[in-house]
This record gives sequence, structure tokens and C-alpha cells, in this order.
Amino acid sequence: MTSTSARDSFHSRIGFVLAAAGAAIGLGNIWAFPTQAANNGGGAFLLVYLIVTFLLALPALYAEIYIGNQAQTNPVSALTQSCGQRFKKLGHSAGIIGIIGAMMMLSFYTIVAGWMLSHALASLTELLGLNELAQWLSTSSTLRNVIFTPIFIVLGAAIVHQGVHSGIERWSARLMPLLLLMLLGLIIYILQQEGAMTGVTLYLVPDFSQVMNPKLIISAMGQAFFSLAIGVGAMMAYGSYMPKGQSVGKLVISITLLDTFIAFIAGLLIIPALFVAQHNGQEVFVDGHLIGEGQLIFTILPTLFNSMGDIGLLVSFGFFALLSIAALTSTISSTEVPVAYLIEDKSMSRKRATWLISGVVFIASMLLVAFFEQLFGLIIQLLTTILQPLMSLFYFIVVGWLWRRGNQLTDIALLKKHLSLKLLGFYLRFISPVLLGIVFINVAF
Repeated sequence: MTSTSARDSFHSRIGFVLAAAGAAIGLGNIWAFPTQAANNGGGAFLLVYLIVTFLLALPALYAEIYIGNQAQTNPVSALTQSCGQRFKKLGHSAGIIGIIGAMMMLSFYTIVAGWMLSHALASLTELLGLNELAQWLSTSSTLRNVIFTPIFIVLGAAIVHQGVHSGIERWSARLMPLLLLMLLGLIIYILQQEGAMTGVTLYLVPDFSQVMNPKLIISAMGQAFFSLAIGVGAMMAYGSYMPKGQSVGKLVISITLLDTFIAFIAGLLIIPALFVAQHNGQEVFVDGHLIGEGQLIFTILPTLFNSMGDIGLLVSFGFFALLSIAALTSTISSTEVPVAYLIEDKSMSRKRATWLISGVVFIASMLLVAFFEQLFGLIIQLLTTILQPLMSLFYFIVVGWLWRRGNQLTDIALLKKHLSLKLLGFYLRFISPVLLGIVFINVAF
């Protein structure tokens, strides 16, 4: 295995926060979150999402980054080491499951990312008068998926193979501020349109009668874990690229607040936009649920943008370019998980590991394209509502119970005078696993 001193790393705290936030901020925030919120009572979903994020997802993110930061190695080796001699096989297996989860995420993520890119190009081609090409780019088809999915796989690989500092950190520092500026600009524009305030009210005023709905709670939990990219090893890998001794708690809070803020304002963009479309005569909801659900931003919003004339095409390009950037920052983090494993545990070069993983992802995504109806929704559900929460539960057990036969966070030598960390250790050891267990039991029965 590569020595710690020879490992690539992030060169600054802000570089780490932007890269980790980029891993978290992606289609989960801007594509999935508003859809879930609109389908699950708007303000009620937002309230439960915020509660679940800070009670469960934030501690899980802390546990994942902490394990990586302490081990200073890839997620498979980190979990193997942290589980100790007695449970090292369990840790190794969990690390491999995390890699499988990252590959699952990449297999569907790159397909959806390709949709974003093709819709952005559709707006540009329509502005240029290439209407037939624009129509093809904006219409779902197997051929379009076969062309655009590999484009996104190659874009992600091109950044990852440059390394942690030169690739991931540098590009995250460029893309994340651009994403935020574009998102805020689009919100300002949409909120000035007629009908937008109805959407704002639905989004911000919760219906408390829905708050204890088990379906809403599990949807919010799955969304929180998916949004923060927890449970697939990406944050563990990124944590390992920060020098030991950094204030992990402050970094985790920064990432969570930035990610939650982006999810919140994405809802503030898309839910009002739906009501603007409804005000303009489009049918948006049937029996209280969105038409097309996950496809809504490709069906309802382009029609809304088209109704605005040429300025609408520019807004459409900005919106889908924004989603493409969000997808790219998340793609590179998931790709880094198996790549780091192959570099450090299998002694591969970064270039070879990156392109090998990208080839496997291409095959997996093409299988999803071929059997879209049967597999696509199933893979997303398995990942977000089962694998990611269960891996998070395992991280709690590792940090709280298995690490060096005790709770690493309550090690007296490490935590003298740090009462807040002792309380965090207690929370991760007892409270977090119980809360996560209660959610699962609620759903099962």
C-alpha cells in the first residue's frame, strides 16, 4: 500500500470544504430534493428533512469523514484498520460494499447527468435555429443515453485522473462558486414571475398533520443521506486527504450547512417554478402528485422556459448547465472511492485505475439504459433507502464500539478538556444508532 507521505492531498481547508460540498451538492439537491418536497407536502417534508439531516445525517457524515481522516487511507483499508484485528474482515467487507454503492451511484448518476447536458445543449441549438437537433436533444431516447452518458463518464475521469489537488480540489474551487451564482440568479428571476408566491407558501409553510407520516420520514432520511453522499465512502476518501488533527467537527458542519442551504434554495427555485408553469396553464399536479415525478424538470420546466421566448432559452441553458456542474462535482467524488482503493491496495497507477473504473461504470450504466424500466428506479431506491442508511449505521458502530475495542472519541489522551467531543462520542455511540433503528422499524411495521 502507498505510504501516507506519498499520498496526494488537499492543500487547504477551503479546498476540502468546496470539494466535499461538491460531492454532497449535486443532483440530489437540485433534481431529487425539490421533487420529493413537492410530492411530500412541501413545508412538512422540508421540516422533517432538516430534523433528519441534523439528528442523523450530520453525525453520520462526521463518523465517515473522521474514520478516513484518522486512517489516512482509502475506505476499504480505513474500515479494515478501524474495526481492529477481531473484526477486520467485517470492516473489509463493509469497505467493498461501499465501493459497490459508489459504482451503483455512478451507474445511474451519469445517465441523469447526461440528460442535463443534452437539455443544456438543446437550449443553445434552439437559439441558433437548429430546431430539429434541439428537438432530438430534448427528447428522451436510448440513443441519446448511449451518446451522452459516456460523455459525462469521460468528463469525470478526466478530472479524477489529474489527482486530488490538481484535479478534484482545483476544479471544485472553480465549479462550486459558479454553481451558487447561477442558482441565485435563476431564483431571483423565477420569483419575479406570476404564480411563484403560491409555490413559496407551499414550500415554506408546513402541514404539521403530515410530519409523522412514515413514508415522508423515510423519504426525508433517504434524501438526506443521498444529498450528503454518505455511506458510499466518498466522504471517507476525502477525509483521508486532509492532514490528521484538523477540526473535523467544524469542517463537517460547514459541509452540512452549505449542502442544506443549496437543497433549500433549489427548492426555492423549482417549486415556485412549478406554480409559475401552472399559472401559465400547464398541468403540473394530478391527485396531489407531480406529473412525471423524477422527469418533471425535463417536461414541465422546459415548457415554462419556452413560453418566455429567447430569454427563456437562455434561462433554460443556465438552469441545465447548473445541473450539469452539480452532477460533475458529485461524479468525481464517487469515482475517487474505487480509484483510491485500486491505487493504494492494488498498486495501480492513478491513470490506469481511473480509466478502468470508468470502463466498469460505462458497462453498468449501459445495462441500466438497456433495462431502464426494470432497473433504474430499483437501483436508486436500494441505494438511498437501504444501503446508504445501513452503511451509516455501520459507521456509528465502528466509531462508537469497534475502534480499538472502544469509543475512539472518548479516548482520554485524545480528548482531555474536550467535553463537546465526549458528548459527541456518546451521541454517536448510543443515540444515533437508536434513532436510525427507530426509523427503520417505523417503516417496516
